[in-house]
Amino acid sequence: MNEGVIDGDWEYRPLRLPPGISRRTAATQLAIHAEFAGWELSRTLLYGDGSRKVWLRRKRQPSLVPGLIT
Repeated sequence: MNEGVIDGDWEYRPLRLPPGISRRTAATQLAIHAEFAGWELSRTLLYGDGSRKVWLRRKRQPSLVPGLIT
């Protein structure tokens, strides 16, 4: 997976799905990202060769400073 981009309160991450992947498999893969990492689908782009590029997004988490007690 490629590097993410931070835009305001949101963090974005692109994901490329190969042309041979079924819709069901793609949905399962995206559901795993949502369930275990908090991502949601932001945008989908379908290419002529059948591959897909999707952008996932999630709310940014406040950075924690190691050793800081609040």
